[in-house]
Amino acid sequence: MSGFHKDGKFCKQVFPIAGSTENQLSKSPILGGQPNRNFPSSIGGGAQVTQFRTFSRKEVRQFCDYDPSRDFDRCLREHQNVEPSVWTREQAEQIRITPDNVTNVINEPFPRISADLWIWDMWPLTTRDGSIAVLPGGWRVLFALSAPRSVLPGQRHDVARIAYWYSRDGLDWIQGGEVFPPGTALGSRQWAGSTMLDNDGTVYFFYTATGRRGETETTFEQRIALASSDVFSDLNGVLFDNFSAHQIILEPDGVLYQTQEQSSGGIIYAFRDPFFFKDPATGCEYLLFEGNVGGTADEIDCGPGVPPEANQFSGNIGIALLQNDNFTEWELLPALLEATCLNQQTERPHIVVRDGLYYLFTDSHEFTFAPGLEPGPGPDGLYGFVADALRGDYIPLNDGGLVITNPPQEPFQAYSWLVLPDFTVLSFIDNFNLQGIPIQQVGTLPAEFQFAHFGGTLAPTIQLAVDGATTQIVNELQFGLMTVSQTESPKCDLECPVIEGGASDGKAFDKLDKIFKVYKNLFDLK
Repeated sequence: MSGFHKDGKFCKQVFPIAGSTENQLSKSPILGGQPNRNFPSSIGGGAQVTQFRTFSRKEVRQFCDYDPSRDFDRCLREHQNVEPSVWTREQAEQIRITPDNVTNVINEPFPRISADLWIWDMWPLTTRDGSIAVLPGGWRVLFALSAPRSVLPGQRHDVARIAYWYSRDGLDWIQGGEVFPPGTALGSRQWAGSTMLDNDGTVYFFYTATGRRGETETTFEQRIALASSDVFSDLNGVLFDNFSAHQIILEPDGVLYQTQEQSSGGIIYAFRDPFFFKDPATGCEYLLFEGNVGGTADEIDCGPGVPPEANQFSGNIGIALLQNDNFTEWELLPALLEATCLNQQTERPHIVVRDGLYYLFTDSHEFTFAPGLEPGPGPDGLYGFVADALRGDYIPLNDGGLVITNPPQEPFQAYSWLVLPDFTVLSFIDNFNLQGIPIQQVGTLPAEFQFAHFGGTLAPTIQLAVDGATTQIVNELQFGLMTVSQTESPKCDLECPVIEGGASDGKAFDKLDKIFKVYKNLFDLK
């Protein structure tokens, strides 16, 4: 990654923290230097106050001139002699549905972004630092798992393919089609991942290869795969072409992460959902993913007073460190978080950094919680944790971890929540208006009912307010709105003055003053 410097010397940066205020929300920066008209900056009323985070010259240097081969040992040291954080049964028993975490009921009619496809498990095209990318022509790009709408909703995972859409306003989406040319992707189908636009214009697709291409029976083997391509974007639209060969880059090792052979059957085991993350504090680059604790259930002792079958529930949030510059070699590391004896699935893990705190999010279902919890299992929802460093001690947000859930009368209406850098949250409409029918029975009902009560499109975007270890839903926005926001991280393409050894340089401070005036205008500060 090209360094950010002047005369070969790195300097300190002060970067505005998107949406970081005292119980208010500020405007987030948008690529190109214009305010994001979609960001709900009026929430909370009153003047908007933007906080700033300072990055030292060392942090800017590490971030912008990071080299995965040269810096591998430095990055690896952060993960030596560490233990995963633990999401405990005692913590999960603090989960409560409250007005701060519950969404509104979704009613028809609602807009669909595809006339012929079900879509679910969506994610944006991001830049290498995790900011939302805006391509030439002004396009934002959204990826999602897809299946023909002729497929029964409950069978869509068996034929899933990654498709994409693009939009200038983050609201009116144009369907681009399947991402990968037919017969090129690995697996019998593809499950969720993440997509990153690198500085040289190359696009990297990290995804879950599920099953094996050409298999005669559907299997649930999961491996993490990579492909890259060029992207062509102009006023007419967006096209991905010139794909590399697809390859497997991560598989479970059986020690840190459970293999399919070690799993017990039952609830599906996991090694999926890769999320690319560049640590703003160090520049080190990682993949997060959903996994299960290595070994077999027989090796797990949940302790006294816990139903013995709880040892079948061993979800964790895994992490791997990049080793080379073409994203093909990764080192498995001890998990960031474990939910042993509590939950079997910690789906689609991802991190947002705010005020120097690391917010770790994951999705989970009611049925994947272990038995014996009081007052009962957590609902389908977005769960979150916070720590003061990537390898910090993660504690659950809102005591139990629940951040967003569905209304109790429609507990399965949305799922797969994904938090963007400005704490807006995407999700998709799942099984809605079930009229009290248990979710376990839906698959036995006539096809007409199943089709009529599955959304398979984007749900209303949620806006979260975050204060330390507390979150609150403060607004529900339009269906499928994807805002443009930047991550809280050093920026490697900004001019900034060099200030050596604390000595003042009049010209340097003049430049610094100009930078603050730019940000002042950008955020409409008083």
